[in-house]
Amino acid sequence: MASQTVQVLQSGDYDAHIRHAAELLNRGQLIALPTETVYGAAAILNHNDALARLRSLHPPAQSKPLVIHLPHPDQANRYLGHVTDFGQRLIHKLWPGPVALVFDVPLDRQLQVAAQLNLPHTQLYDASTITLRCPDHLVATDVISHANGPVVIRKATDSSDFSAQRADQIPTPWTEHLQLILDAGPTKYSKPSTIIKVNPDNYQIVRHGVYDQRIIDRLLRTTLLFVCSGNTCRSPMAEALTRKTLASKLGLSEADLEKNGVSVLSAGTFAIPGSHATPAAIEALKTLGADLSHHRSRPLTVELIHQADVIYTMAHAHALAVTTLVPSASHKILPLNPDADVDDPIGGDVALYHSLAQQLHTLIEKRLADRPLP
Repeated sequence: MASQTVQVLQSGDYDAHIRHAAELLNRGQLIALPTETVYGAAAILNHNDALARLRSLHPPAQSKPLVIHLPHPDQANRYLGHVTDFGQRLIHKLWPGPVALVFDVPLDRQLQVAAQLNLPHTQLYDASTITLRCPDHLVATDVISHANGPVVIRKATDSSDFSAQRADQIPTPWTEHLQLILDAGPTKYSKPSTIIKVNPDNYQIVRHGVYDQRIIDRLLRTTLLFVCSGNTCRSPMAEALTRKTLASKLGLSEADLEKNGVSVLSAGTFAIPGSHATPAAIEALKTLGADLSHHRSRPLTVELIHQADVIYTMAHAHALAVTTLVPSASHKILPLNPDADVDDPIGGDVALYHSLAQQLHTLIEKRLADRPLP
Protein backbone atom coordinates (compact mmCIF):
# COMPACT_ATOMS: atom_id res chain seq x y z
CA MET A 1 0.00 0.00 0.00
CA ALA A 2 1.47 3.35 -1.02
CA SER A 3 0.92 6.09 1.54
CA GLN A 4 -0.35 9.53 0.60
CA THR A 5 1.62 12.54 1.86
CA VAL A 6 -0.20 15.81 2.46
CA GLN A 7 1.51 19.14 3.18
CA VAL A 8 -1.16 19.82 5.76
CA LEU A 9 -0.17 23.35 6.77
CA GLN A 10 0.16 24.51 3.18
CA SER A 11 -2.99 22.94 1.81
CA GLY A 12 -6.06 24.91 0.94
CA ASP A 13 -8.36 22.93 3.22
CA TYR A 14 -6.67 22.17 6.52
CA ASP A 15 -9.89 21.11 8.28
CA ALA A 16 -10.75 18.59 5.55
CA HIS A 17 -7.34 16.92 5.87
CA ILE A 18 -7.68 16.75 9.65
CA ARG A 19 -11.13 15.16 9.39
CA HIS A 20 -9.87 12.69 6.77
CA ALA A 21 -6.93 11.69 8.97
CA ALA A 22 -9.23 11.12 11.95
CA GLU A 23 -11.64 9.08 9.79
CA LEU A 24 -8.79 6.82 8.73
CA LEU A 25 -7.84 6.25 12.36
CA ASN A 26 -11.45 5.55 13.23
CA ARG A 27 -11.58 2.92 10.46
CA GLY A 28 -8.54 1.14 11.84
CA GLN A 29 -5.85 2.54 9.53
CA LEU A 30 -2.36 3.71 10.46
CA ILE A 31 -1.34 7.29 9.72
CA ALA A 32 1.77 9.38 10.39
CA LEU A 33 1.42 12.40 12.66
CA PRO A 34 3.92 15.11 13.62
CA THR A 35 4.57 16.11 17.21
CA GLU A 36 6.93 18.80 18.45
CA THR A 37 9.72 16.21 18.83
CA VAL A 38 9.21 13.45 16.27
CA TYR A 39 7.05 12.00 13.51
CA GLY A 40 5.27 8.84 14.50
CA ALA A 41 2.77 6.23 13.36
CA ALA A 42 -0.62 6.52 15.05
CA ALA A 43 -3.47 4.09 15.67
CA ILE A 44 -6.57 3.83 17.84
CA LEU A 45 -6.33 1.30 20.66
CA ASN A 46 -9.85 -0.01 20.06
CA HIS A 47 -8.80 -1.46 16.68
CA ASN A 48 -6.90 -4.66 17.46
CA ASP A 49 -5.70 -5.16 13.88
CA ALA A 50 -4.36 -1.61 13.68
CA LEU A 51 -2.62 -2.00 17.04
CA ALA A 52 -1.02 -5.28 15.92
CA ARG A 53 0.22 -3.64 12.69
CA LEU A 54 1.57 -0.67 14.64
CA ARG A 55 3.48 -2.96 16.98
CA SER A 56 4.89 -4.98 14.08
CA LEU A 57 6.58 -2.01 12.38
CA HIS A 58 10.33 -2.56 12.38
CA PRO A 59 11.83 -2.80 14.90
CA PRO A 60 8.83 -4.52 16.54
CA ALA A 61 7.55 -2.84 19.71
CA GLN A 62 7.71 -4.60 23.04
CA SER A 63 4.54 -6.00 24.50
CA LYS A 64 4.17 -3.23 27.10
CA PRO A 65 1.46 -0.61 26.49
CA LEU A 66 2.15 2.16 23.98
CA VAL A 67 1.97 5.80 25.06
CA ILE A 68 -1.50 7.33 24.86
CA HIS A 69 -1.51 10.83 23.35
CA LEU A 70 -4.08 13.31 24.62
CA PRO A 71 -5.66 16.27 22.82
CA HIS A 72 -5.88 18.34 26.03
CA PRO A 73 -4.41 18.11 29.55
CA ASP A 74 -7.86 17.73 31.11
CA GLN A 75 -8.26 14.39 29.31
CA ALA A 76 -5.65 12.82 31.60
CA ASN A 77 -8.10 12.30 34.46
CA ARG A 78 -10.04 9.91 32.24
CA TYR A 79 -7.26 7.35 32.76
CA LEU A 80 -6.07 8.15 36.29
CA GLY A 81 -7.12 7.52 39.85
CA HIS A 82 -6.60 10.12 42.54
CA VAL A 83 -4.01 12.70 41.52
CA THR A 84 -2.43 14.89 44.18
CA ASP A 85 -2.27 18.66 43.86
CA PHE A 86 1.38 18.30 42.86
CA GLY A 87 0.46 15.82 40.12
CA GLN A 88 -2.25 18.13 38.82
CA ARG A 89 0.29 20.96 38.76
CA LEU A 90 2.64 18.86 36.62
CA ILE A 91 -0.22 18.14 34.21
CA HIS A 92 -1.24 21.75 33.78
CA LYS A 93 2.24 23.30 33.87
CA LEU A 94 4.08 20.88 31.56
CA TRP A 95 1.30 20.10 29.06
CA PRO A 96 0.92 20.65 26.19
CA GLY A 97 4.65 20.10 25.82
CA PRO A 98 7.49 17.67 25.08
CA VAL A 99 6.91 15.61 28.22
CA ALA A 100 5.45 12.16 28.91
CA LEU A 101 4.13 11.68 32.45
CA VAL A 102 4.06 8.31 34.20
CA PHE A 103 1.36 7.91 36.87
CA ASP A 104 0.59 5.21 39.39
CA VAL A 105 -2.97 3.92 39.04
CA PRO A 106 -4.55 1.38 41.44
CA LEU A 107 -5.84 -1.85 39.90
CA ASP A 108 -9.50 -1.19 40.69
CA ARG A 109 -9.33 2.10 38.80
CA GLN A 110 -7.48 0.41 35.92
CA LEU A 111 -10.24 -2.17 35.58
CA GLN A 112 -12.93 0.53 35.78
CA VAL A 113 -11.33 2.61 33.00
CA ALA A 114 -10.69 -0.46 30.82
CA ALA A 115 -14.32 -1.53 31.15
CA GLN A 116 -15.51 1.95 30.14
CA LEU A 117 -13.29 1.83 27.03
CA ASN A 118 -14.04 -1.84 26.31
CA LEU A 119 -10.32 -2.65 26.33
CA PRO A 120 -8.11 -5.09 28.24
CA HIS A 121 -6.50 -3.10 31.05
CA THR A 122 -3.10 -4.47 29.97
CA GLN A 123 -3.37 -2.42 26.76
CA LEU A 124 -3.60 0.74 28.85
CA TYR A 125 -1.56 0.07 31.97
CA ASP A 126 1.93 -1.33 32.50
CA ALA A 127 1.50 -3.18 35.80
CA SER A 128 0.69 -0.30 38.18
CA THR A 129 1.41 2.66 35.86
CA ILE A 130 0.23 4.45 32.76
CA THR A 131 2.23 6.79 30.52
CA LEU A 132 0.44 9.74 28.93
CA ARG A 133 1.60 12.47 26.57
CA CYS A 134 -0.09 15.72 25.49
CA PRO A 135 1.83 16.99 22.45
CA ASP A 136 2.30 20.66 21.76
CA HIS A 137 1.51 20.40 18.07
CA LEU A 138 -1.60 21.75 16.36
CA VAL A 139 -1.88 18.96 13.77
CA ALA A 140 -1.50 16.10 16.24
CA THR A 141 -3.91 17.72 18.71
CA ASP A 142 -6.56 18.38 16.07
CA VAL A 143 -6.46 14.85 14.69
CA ILE A 144 -6.47 13.20 18.13
CA SER A 145 -9.43 15.33 19.24
CA HIS A 146 -11.49 13.91 16.36
CA ALA A 147 -10.58 10.27 17.05
CA ASN A 148 -13.19 7.90 18.51
CA GLY A 149 -10.84 6.24 20.99
CA PRO A 150 -7.47 6.50 22.71
CA VAL A 151 -4.72 7.32 20.22
CA VAL A 152 -1.27 5.77 20.59
CA ILE A 153 1.77 6.93 18.62
CA ARG A 154 5.05 5.09 17.98
CA LYS A 155 7.96 7.26 16.97
CA ALA A 156 9.08 6.52 13.40
CA THR A 157 12.52 4.98 13.79
CA ASP A 158 14.85 2.49 12.12
CA SER A 159 17.08 -0.29 13.41
CA SER A 160 19.72 2.26 14.45
CA ASP A 161 17.11 4.09 16.57
CA PHE A 162 17.25 7.17 14.32
CA SER A 163 13.99 9.05 14.83
CA ALA A 164 12.23 10.94 12.04
CA GLN A 165 12.08 14.69 12.57
CA ARG A 166 10.78 15.35 9.07
CA ALA A 167 8.13 13.48 7.14
CA ASP A 168 10.62 12.41 4.47
CA GLN A 169 12.72 10.70 7.16
CA ILE A 170 10.02 8.17 7.98
CA PRO A 171 11.60 4.78 7.09
CA THR A 172 10.34 3.26 3.84
CA PRO A 173 9.29 0.00 5.56
CA TRP A 174 6.98 2.13 7.70
CA THR A 175 5.48 4.16 4.85
CA GLU A 176 4.33 0.94 3.19
CA HIS A 177 1.95 0.42 6.12
CA LEU A 178 0.71 4.00 6.44
CA GLN A 179 -2.47 5.15 4.74
CA LEU A 180 -1.62 8.84 5.15
CA ILE A 181 1.34 11.01 6.16
CA LEU A 182 0.55 14.51 7.43
CA ASP A 183 3.64 16.58 6.68
CA ALA A 184 3.86 19.72 8.84
CA GLY A 185 7.52 20.49 8.24
CA PRO A 186 10.43 19.83 10.60
CA THR A 187 9.75 19.18 14.26
CA LYS A 188 10.26 22.07 16.68
CA TYR A 189 12.83 20.20 18.76
CA SER A 190 15.68 17.89 17.80
CA LYS A 191 15.63 16.04 21.13
CA PRO A 192 13.16 13.40 22.35
CA SER A 193 10.43 14.17 24.83
CA THR A 194 11.33 14.03 28.52
CA ILE A 195 9.75 11.18 30.52
CA ILE A 196 8.84 11.99 34.13
CA LYS A 197 7.58 9.68 36.88
CA VAL A 198 4.96 11.52 38.93
CA ASN A 199 5.12 10.90 42.67
CA PRO A 200 2.67 12.29 45.25
CA ASP A 201 4.77 15.38 46.04
CA ASN A 202 7.82 15.22 43.75
CA TYR A 203 8.97 13.98 40.37
CA GLN A 204 11.73 11.80 38.93
CA ILE A 205 13.19 12.15 35.44
CA VAL A 206 13.08 8.71 33.80
CA ARG A 207 14.48 9.83 30.46
CA HIS A 208 16.18 13.13 29.73
CA GLY A 209 14.96 15.02 26.68
CA VAL A 210 13.91 18.52 25.67
CA TYR A 211 13.26 19.56 29.28
CA ASP A 212 15.97 19.10 31.91
CA GLN A 213 15.47 19.51 35.65
CA ARG A 214 16.32 23.22 35.52
CA ILE A 215 13.59 23.89 32.94
CA ILE A 216 11.06 21.71 34.74
CA ASP A 217 11.67 23.43 38.07
CA ARG A 218 11.27 26.81 36.39
CA LEU A 219 8.01 25.76 34.74
CA LEU A 220 6.66 24.49 38.05
CA ARG A 221 7.04 27.88 39.71
CA THR A 222 4.00 30.04 40.25
CA THR A 223 4.39 32.62 37.48
CA LEU A 224 2.47 35.83 36.88
CA LEU A 225 2.97 37.37 33.43
CA PHE A 226 2.02 40.93 32.45
CA VAL A 227 1.67 41.70 28.74
CA CYS A 228 1.58 45.03 26.90
CA SER A 229 2.90 46.16 23.51
CA GLY A 230 6.51 47.33 23.81
CA ASN A 231 7.34 46.10 27.33
CA THR A 232 8.87 49.46 28.25
CA CYS A 233 5.99 51.08 30.19
CA ARG A 234 2.81 49.39 31.33
CA SER A 235 3.76 45.75 31.76
CA PRO A 236 7.19 46.33 33.37
CA MET A 237 5.63 48.89 35.71
CA ALA A 238 3.02 46.28 36.68
CA GLU A 239 5.74 43.63 37.05
CA ALA A 240 7.82 45.78 39.42
CA LEU A 241 4.82 46.85 41.48
CA THR A 242 3.56 43.26 41.76
CA ARG A 243 6.97 41.98 42.81
CA LYS A 244 7.14 44.62 45.54
CA THR A 245 3.57 43.91 46.69
CA LEU A 246 3.99 40.13 46.78
CA ALA A 247 7.27 40.32 48.66
CA SER A 248 5.57 42.47 51.28
CA LYS A 249 2.56 40.13 51.56
CA LEU A 250 4.74 37.01 51.83
CA GLY A 251 7.23 38.58 54.23
CA LEU A 252 10.12 38.13 51.82
CA SER A 253 12.63 40.32 50.09
CA GLU A 254 12.04 40.75 46.36
CA ALA A 255 15.27 38.83 45.73
CA ASP A 256 13.86 35.83 47.64
CA LEU A 257 10.63 35.52 45.63
CA GLU A 258 12.29 33.30 43.00
CA LYS A 259 13.91 31.10 45.67
CA ASN A 260 10.44 30.56 47.12
CA GLY A 261 8.94 29.49 43.80
CA VAL A 262 7.29 32.73 42.67
CA SER A 263 8.14 34.49 39.39
CA VAL A 264 6.76 37.80 38.17
CA LEU A 265 7.50 38.54 34.51
CA SER A 266 6.46 40.89 31.74
CA ALA A 267 6.62 40.85 27.96
CA GLY A 268 5.49 42.81 24.94
CA THR A 269 3.64 41.69 21.84
CA PHE A 270 5.85 44.00 19.72
CA ALA A 271 8.82 44.32 22.06
CA ILE A 272 12.37 44.86 20.83
CA PRO A 273 14.59 42.69 23.04
CA GLY A 274 16.84 44.52 25.50
CA SER A 275 15.22 47.96 25.54
CA HIS A 276 15.25 49.99 28.78
CA ALA A 277 12.08 51.10 30.49
CA THR A 278 11.18 54.67 29.62
CA PRO A 279 12.73 57.28 31.94
CA ALA A 280 9.28 58.54 32.94
CA ALA A 281 8.21 55.01 33.96
CA ILE A 282 11.35 54.61 36.08
CA GLU A 283 10.76 57.97 37.74
CA ALA A 284 7.07 57.30 38.41
CA LEU A 285 7.79 54.02 40.19
CA LYS A 286 10.41 55.56 42.45
CA THR A 287 7.65 57.42 44.29
CA LEU A 288 6.03 54.04 45.07
CA GLY A 289 9.28 52.42 46.20
CA ALA A 290 9.69 50.17 43.15
CA ASP A 291 12.82 49.97 41.01
CA LEU A 292 12.58 49.69 37.23
CA SER A 293 16.10 50.81 36.37
CA HIS A 294 17.38 47.30 35.57
CA HIS A 295 14.47 46.28 33.35
CA ARG A 296 15.19 45.05 29.83
CA SER A 297 12.30 44.36 27.46
CA ARG A 298 11.45 40.90 26.14
CA PRO A 299 9.06 39.74 23.40
CA LEU A 300 6.07 37.57 24.17
CA THR A 301 6.87 33.92 23.35
CA VAL A 302 5.15 30.55 23.39
CA GLU A 303 7.47 29.43 26.19
CA LEU A 304 6.53 32.40 28.40
CA ILE A 305 2.84 31.71 27.85
CA HIS A 306 3.24 28.06 28.83
CA GLN A 307 5.26 29.04 31.88
CA ALA A 308 2.63 31.46 33.19
CA ASP A 309 -0.11 30.51 35.63
CA VAL A 310 -1.94 33.79 35.07
CA ILE A 311 -1.49 36.26 32.22
CA TYR A 312 -2.63 39.82 32.92
CA THR A 313 -3.12 41.84 29.74
CA MET A 314 -3.27 45.60 29.43
CA ALA A 315 -5.67 45.64 26.49
CA HIS A 316 -7.91 43.34 24.49
CA ALA A 317 -5.39 43.27 21.64
CA HIS A 318 -2.79 41.76 23.98
CA ALA A 319 -5.17 38.98 25.00
CA LEU A 320 -5.75 38.23 21.33
CA ALA A 321 -1.99 38.08 20.73
CA VAL A 322 -1.61 35.51 23.51
CA THR A 323 -4.33 33.22 22.18
CA THR A 324 -2.98 33.57 18.64
CA LEU A 325 0.33 32.12 19.84
CA VAL A 326 -1.19 29.53 22.20
CA PRO A 327 -4.95 28.99 21.76
CA SER A 328 -5.08 26.64 24.76
CA ALA A 329 -3.91 29.47 27.06
CA SER A 330 -7.21 31.35 26.93
CA HIS A 331 -8.18 30.18 30.43
CA LYS A 332 -5.06 31.86 31.88
CA ILE A 333 -5.80 35.34 30.54
CA LEU A 334 -7.29 38.11 32.65
CA PRO A 335 -7.50 41.80 31.77
CA LEU A 336 -5.67 43.72 34.45
CA ASN A 337 -8.56 46.19 34.35
CA PRO A 338 -11.80 44.28 33.72
CA ASP A 339 -13.66 47.50 32.92
CA ALA A 340 -11.43 49.07 30.25
CA ASP A 341 -8.06 48.87 28.53
CA VAL A 342 -5.09 50.34 30.38
CA ASP A 343 -4.00 53.13 28.03
CA ASP A 344 -0.47 53.33 26.67
CA PRO A 345 1.31 56.38 28.17
CA ILE A 346 3.95 56.64 25.42
CA GLY A 347 4.28 60.29 24.43
CA GLY A 348 2.68 61.55 27.64
CA ASP A 349 4.22 63.74 30.32
CA VAL A 350 5.57 62.69 33.72
CA ALA A 351 2.23 63.44 35.39
CA LEU A 352 0.55 60.85 33.13
CA TYR A 353 3.08 58.22 34.17
CA HIS A 354 2.55 59.02 37.86
CA SER A 355 -1.20 58.63 37.32
CA LEU A 356 -0.62 55.33 35.53
CA ALA A 357 1.59 54.05 38.35
CA GLN A 358 -1.16 54.77 40.90
CA GLN A 359 -3.76 53.13 38.65
CA LEU A 360 -1.61 50.00 38.21
CA HIS A 361 -0.93 49.78 41.94
CA THR A 362 -4.66 49.87 42.71
CA LEU A 363 -5.50 47.31 40.01
CA ILE A 364 -2.75 44.94 41.14
CA GLU A 365 -3.83 45.09 44.78
CA LYS A 366 -7.38 44.25 43.72
CA ARG A 367 -6.35 41.44 41.39
CA LEU A 368 -4.13 39.80 44.00
CA ALA A 369 -6.96 40.02 46.54
CA ASP A 370 -9.50 38.57 44.10
CA ARG A 371 -7.22 35.76 42.92
CA PRO A 372 -4.69 34.35 45.41
CA LEU A 373 -1.48 32.86 44.06
CA PRO A 374 -2.05 29.46 42.41
